[in-house]
Amino acid sequence: MKLQVTQENLNSALMSVAKVASSRSTLPILSNILLKTKGTRLSVAATNLDIAITHYIGSKVSEEGSITIPARLMQEFVSSLPSGVIDIELDDTKLHITTPQYTSTINGAPADDFPVMPAITSGKSLELPGPIFKKALQQVIFAASGDDSRPVLTGVYIYTQNNSLYAVATDSYRLAEEVMGTHKEEITLLIPATALAELLRLIGDDDSKIKVTYDDQQASFSVDDTELVTRLIDGKYPDYQKLIPKDFAIVATVNRNEMINITKVSSLFARSSSGSIKLEINEEDQLLSIHSIASQLGENTSSSAAKIKGSGSITINSRYLLDALHALGGDDVEFCCNGKLEPALIKDPSNKNYTHIIMPLKS
Repeated sequence: MKLQVTQENLNSALMSVAKVASSRSTLPILSNILLKTKGTRLSVAATNLDIAITHYIGSKVSEEGSITIPARLMQEFVSSLPSGVIDIELDDTKLHITTPQYTSTINGAPADDFPVMPAITSGKSLELPGPIFKKALQQVIFAASGDDSRPVLTGVYIYTQNNSLYAVATDSYRLAEEVMGTHKEEITLLIPATALAELLRLIGDDDSKIKVTYDDQQASFSVDDTELVTRLIDGKYPDYQKLIPKDFAIVATVNRNEMINITKVSSLFARSSSGSIKLEINEEDQLLSIHSIASQLGENTSSSAAKIKGSGSITINSRYLLDALHALGGDDVEFCCNGKLEPALIKDPSNKNYTHIIMPLKS
């Protein structure tokens, strides 16, 4: 293998893939990245057996070849180099890297030992607008569970219903749902939230299309010159829609920034009670108040003027409420509930596509 690449392109590729390489695995090869020439391009790939990311960059290839080298060393080394052309040459398992100022050799391992995710040969595909898909992931991914004892809840469920394309995540204490648009073909994909968190890093802010290819076991996402492949989660997603109340006796419309502020202040006094805060909604005073107690430190009540229909109270987790408020757009937020025992709904009154549910705590 002998080629030339620019430092900027190689550094960008390494930043895309190196995080996936696992230094904690029992397989040492998984802490390496795979470098492989393909025509006039160099592919840079990493995998942890559940996720694989491949980034392609243009290069001037004199001799084809492949090698795996330590991901962390390569990424930190290349990021330290000045911009310009890098000469790369492979001699057996030694990778020689040369610039006008630096000459280095990195010891590698044969590419034959590197695991490769099976290719999706007979899957279905669709294209999604990058900005819409990115926003949807940002609004739902944090609601997925991190508890591996319930694998189904560690994923984001992407599916179609009545020609609408949904993305939803829940950890059974909160739920986030986004309608991404219309799609006529039936889709049911349960994708690990960890894989989609990596995908979020790869999606830019431009109008690029994201091509999704999938079969019964895997899904791949192509973003510009980068491809991410992930295994799908096997299991049936819960019928969550029956948990979302259709009508609410109590609705408070509040300025979103104001509600973020009073929730933040109240959360400071809620740390010793696992983030528990009590929302009091008063129709007569048109006031939404949040009360929190720190048993040894003190207590706090923060209030905001609101447009309110109905009165009542509910106790919820302050972190969950802040996550929901930050996920919303728009100037105002609607907080809807039916009292202490039923789920609360948080939404942007100007956006019907996003729904966020938080389960109440015992007060």
